Amino acid sequence: MDSTLFRIPFGSWVEAGLEWIITSFGGFFAVLRSIFLAFFDGVSWLLTAPPFWVVILVLCAIAFFARSWKLAAGSALGFLVIYGVGQWENAMASLALVLVASAVAIAVSVPLGILTARSGAASATVKPILDFMQTMPAFVYLIPALLLFRVGVVPGIVATIIFAMAPGVRFTELGIRGVDREVVEAGHAFGASPGKILTRIQLPLATPTIMAGINQVIMLSLSMVVIAGMVGAGGLGGDVVKSLSRIDAALGFEAGISVVILAIFLDRVTASLGRRSAPAA
Repeated sequence: MDSTLFRIPFGSWVEAGLEWIITSFGGFFAVLRSIFLAFFDGVSWLLTAPPFWVVILVLCAIAFFARSWKLAAGSALGFLVIYGVGQWENAMASLALVLVASAVAIAVSVPLGILTARSGAASATVKPILDFMQTMPAFVYLIPALLLFRVGVVPGIVATIIFAMAPGVRFTELGIRGVDREVVEAGHAFGASPGKILTRIQLPLATPTIMAGINQVIMLSLSMVVIAGMVGAGGLGGDVVKSLSRIDAALGFEAGISVVILAIFLDRVTASLGRRSAPAA
């Protein structure tokens, strides 16, 4: 006998809502799926069509200009390890997924962070939504993503965008709100419009904080690679899932070390860009 006093059919409401969305907006999600897939295929082609050593040289050049020759040399060694363990194609597919998902998450989160920084009502509305997005288990995002976009790389991208965009909003708002009020008031005193104050004072001074948020967006996107592999996204996440189903430690560690190398590269490059963007004292 069930001792529950009452039962709230929350799950049934969500299921009914999803069915209504699929029925009413199926065409829109089909178009959105095609757009995401086209972006992913384009980025993936750029990373896999050239010989592996050409891609390594380009990535190492980015590391060199972002920070130093030491980071470039370490990146070259790491990418050669990825190639040596036979995970190059998978790593580039995962990198393409991360780049596409991060680009969309940043394109949405930074303007939203600007809005919340300039409007208390918007901030009060968005913050609970961000709390929900950050605390909801990442696996849960895959369920509606699968229903709306079918099995493949697109539900992985969509789930990654939802999971990763919260830090971009929070850090952008924090950076803009952290700008010295006296500097902003000086801009007003000289007759600067709100738009000019935002673009010429607040955003430049908040750039290091915003870049820290972008760094977190990219790291969270990469952390979703394995979970995205569970819905057919392939890449390194696909091999990790395979290794779990087969109890294949060798494959799991080869895919895992490749994820670690990508994470270190992306973290060091974005962190270095953030430091370089800091205004001179």
